[in-house]
Amino acid sequence: MLTIWGRANSVNVQKVLWCCEELGLAFERIDAGLQFGRNNEPGYLAMNPMGRVPTLVDGDFVLWESNAIIRYLAMQYGADSTLYPAEPKIRASADRWLDWSLSTLQPTERPVFWAYIRTSPADRDVKQLAASVSEVEKLWRVVDAHLQGRDYLEGNTFTLADLVIAAYARRWFGIAELVRPALPELERWYVGIAQRAGFQRYVSPALT
Repeated sequence: MLTIWGRANSVNVQKVLWCCEELGLAFERIDAGLQFGRNNEPGYLAMNPMGRVPTLVDGDFVLWESNAIIRYLAMQYGADSTLYPAEPKIRASADRWLDWSLSTLQPTERPVFWAYIRTSPADRDVKQLAASVSEVEKLWRVVDAHLQGRDYLEGNTFTLADLVIAAYARRWFGIAELVRPALPELERWYVGIAQRAGFQRYVSPALT
């Protein structure tokens, strides 16, 4: 059985849990990170020297970095799945969104998430928060434009690209205080993806 180290309210852990659901994989999850600690203990650091979550243990194989983990799971256990397409152009296009999510989207949206969900209103830097929201909005406009005429981000089926970007879209659409512009293509896509069982189970719970 797979073991996944990481707290359930981490977006990066949620991606891995959702991927397991898509592939029908059984796993044990062990709380680690933030209030649970453990990720800075010697035993954990021996597995993951970054001290972050998630970490995957599959037998004697250990892997960290969430997008590397979901790629591995799809390749190792998803031979009959469309999650990680074999066709090079579609796979490369899907990979583009996975890379973009970590290089661009997550660093930009993190300050917004932390300010609204994990910071008291009295402690927020209102001016900085407004600037951060504006930057995130620009990125979601890119996704909205890309989704014009598409049911999925790449190809004709649900892939890891949809899974990863939808996990972050949950934060964008889930912050009640956030004033969002109309992005009809993004909203249409998100409503459809949000019906998937793995999203419902692991990504849709309240943001904390």
